[in-house]
Amino acid sequence: MIRLLGNRNVIFILAIVLGLALPQPARWTVLAMMPALALVMTLATIHVPNSYFRHPRAILAPSLAGVAMTYGVLGSVILAASALFIRETSLWTGFLLIAAVPPAVAVIPFTVILKGDLSWTLSGTVASYLAALLIMPLMFLIWIGTAFADPYKLIRIMLLLIVLPLIVSRLILYWNWAGRIEPFRGLLTDWGFFIVLYSMIGVNRDLIFARPMMIAPAALVVLASTFGLGFVIEKAGVLLKKDPKRITSLVLLGTLKNQGIAGGLAIALFEKEAALPSAVYSVFMIVYVLWLDLRRRRTSSAPESHGGS
Repeated sequence: MIRLLGNRNVIFILAIVLGLALPQPARWTVLAMMPALALVMTLATIHVPNSYFRHPRAILAPSLAGVAMTYGVLGSVILAASALFIRETSLWTGFLLIAAVPPAVAVIPFTVILKGDLSWTLSGTVASYLAALLIMPLMFLIWIGTAFADPYKLIRIMLLLIVLPLIVSRLILYWNWAGRIEPFRGLLTDWGFFIVLYSMIGVNRDLIFARPMMIAPAALVVLASTFGLGFVIEKAGVLLKKDPKRITSLVLLGTLKNQGIAGGLAIALFEKEAALPSAVYSVFMIVYVLWLDLRRRRTSSAPESHGGS
C-alpha cells in the first residue's frame, strides 16, 4: 500500500478519482495550490546547476528552440484550436492561460524516462520560464486587456511561482542541501501535483457532471495539442533527420504545458470554470506520456524479440 502511494501514476489517478467522487475538501485544498506549486517549482529547479547561467553561448540554440516550441508552436496551436472549438468565455480564458504558461516542470524527468536529450530539455525549459516573465503579461494585455482587473496580482503570482523558486533553489545548491532533499524530492513533487490536480477537478466537479458536453470541445483542443501536435513534431524531426533524442525533447517541449500554474492562475484571477481546461489538460498529459513511454518500450524491445526468434 505504501509503495502504491509513492507511485506517480497511482497518485495522479487517485487525484482524478477523488476529485470526482469526493470533491468537498477541494474548497480547502484550493488554498494550498499556490504553495504546492511553489514547492514543486523549487524542487524542479534544483536540477538547474548554477553553472547553467555562466555559458550563454552553449545554451543559446536549445534555449531558443525551447521558447519556440513552447510559445511559437504549442501556444499557437492551443489558441488556434480554441478559436475553432471553444465558445464559452471561461473556457477560452482557461486555454489562453495554458497557452501563456511555460512548459510543465515534468518535462525534465519525462525526458529522462523517455531517453531524450536532457541538456536540450533543461535549457529549453529554463529559457521558457525566464521568457514567461515577459510573455505571460504581454499575452494577457493583448487578449484580455482591460477585462483583466488586477495585473499586479498576476505579477505577484509569477514572482511566487517562477522567481522565488529559482532563488530558493540557488540557496539550496549554495548550502549543499540538494543531497538531503533528493530522497524525498520525487514524493514531494508528486503529492504537490496531487493537491493541484485534485483541487482543479474538485472545484469543477459539479460543472463537469451538470454540463458534461463542456468537456468535449476542451478535450478536442487538448487532443490536438498533445497527440496531434506531438505526431507532427516527431514526423518533422524525422524528415529533417534530427537526432532521435533531440526529437523526444522537442516533442515534450512542444506538447506539455504547466497546467498547474494555469489552473492556479485561473482560480486566483478568474472564475473557477476557467480552471477546467487545465484539469482536462492534466488528464490528457498523463495519458499522453504513458502512451509515449509504452511506445518507446515496445520499440526498444522489438529488435530483441526479432533477434531471439
